[in-house]
Amino acid sequence: MKKAYAFSPPTETLVPVVGSEALFPVRRVYCVGRNYAEHAREMGSDPHREPPFFFSKPRDAIVARGGDIPFPPATTNLQHEVELVVAIGKGGADIPETDALDHVYGYATGIDFTRRDLQTQAREKCHPWELGKGMDFGAPISGIFTLSGGSPARDALIWLKVNGETRQSSRLNQMTWNVAEIINRLSHFFVLAPGDLIFTGTPGGVSTVVRGDVIRCGIDGLPDLTVTLR
Repeated sequence: MKKAYAFSPPTETLVPVVGSEALFPVRRVYCVGRNYAEHAREMGSDPHREPPFFFSKPRDAIVARGGDIPFPPATTNLQHEVELVVAIGKGGADIPETDALDHVYGYATGIDFTRRDLQTQAREKCHPWELGKGMDFGAPISGIFTLSGGSPARDALIWLKVNGETRQSSRLNQMTWNVAEIINRLSHFFVLAPGDLIFTGTPGGVSTVVRGDVIRCGIDGLPDLTVTLR
């Protein structure tokens, strides 16, 4: 029997796979908070190692391969956060650290755009972060790159420039929790599934961007990403 929808279902969120005609269908988008000590400090938090915490973005916040995106409403302090994004290809719960990388399909470069003023207001009132983190077009990412050797190099450079000026520059080995540890911890709370994306946190140097800014970022060994705010 043919299905009768009340209205047309939403289109899938698809991310191209580099070097292939394949498309990665996004299921959920998880994010790790304060996973670099320098960023924790600039946000006024204790950088000492503690269990990671997570929040989510809607999957249709993903903007595959970046490009022009509209400047979000209701903010006077939009900030950039460049991040390593992990694409999950095999699901599971309570995944051991020793097996975690076997669940990774590939990696991408991403930006977690944040309405910092709204996030700060929410944090002060102990409210959820959705207004600060979950806006439309708030999670552009590059194409997904599959690495036969596992994850990117531990000391891979992660960087972001605004209008050609370097704003963020660090290395992946400065993450408080590495990819395997993140997958292990996240899978205690959620059953991970193929199609999940994990934004793994940002280094220090986050700053305000405005309409017209061109933001370019990258991670050694992964595709670069360019976004223009319109």
